[in-house]
Amino acid sequence: MKYAKIKKHDVANGPGIRVSLFVSGCNHHCKGCFNEETWDFNFGTLFGDKEINEIIEALKPNYISGLSILGGEPFELVNQQGILPILNKVKEIYKDTKTIWIYSGFTYEELNSMKFKETKEILKLVDVLVDGKFDINLKDPRLYFRGSSNQRIIDMNKTRKMKKIVLHEKNKRREN
Repeated sequence: MKYAKIKKHDVANGPGIRVSLFVSGCNHHCKGCFNEETWDFNFGTLFGDKEINEIIEALKPNYISGLSILGGEPFELVNQQGILPILNKVKEIYKDTKTIWIYSGFTYEELNSMKFKETKEILKLVDVLVDGKFDINLKDPRLYFRGSSNQRIIDMNKTRKMKKIVLHEKNKRREN
């Protein structure tokens, strides 16, 4: 897997101050995408142990809320194989003290129908899934942590427990 960037202090992709990993490679090609350069699977740098350790270290401060993974498309198979080790390590080291958010152009239903073992494992580790392709016709700057109104912020912990989709408290629009 290649990645475009690791941001160590990100406030745009989930609540609080987060570490964000932007993976490379996406086949959705959404019109109006904010990160078109990450569509290319060869864009950026090879992701490996050095980057995993860099992320683990960046997550240490108490003021860091967690890890956000976006792209590109984290659920492209090559990216799933790359991010699964970092997710396992974050959960092992930080237990439930740091949240994991993943942004995907695939819907929750599409991800659940994927046959890759990595997909199932990732969905078990994620606290929040922001799903759905960006739709420029549904763009709304008043939305929390997503670009268009068709995208959902899913509380994966409650979804797993209830065995049905439960939307996160931030799955709403700012009033001003």
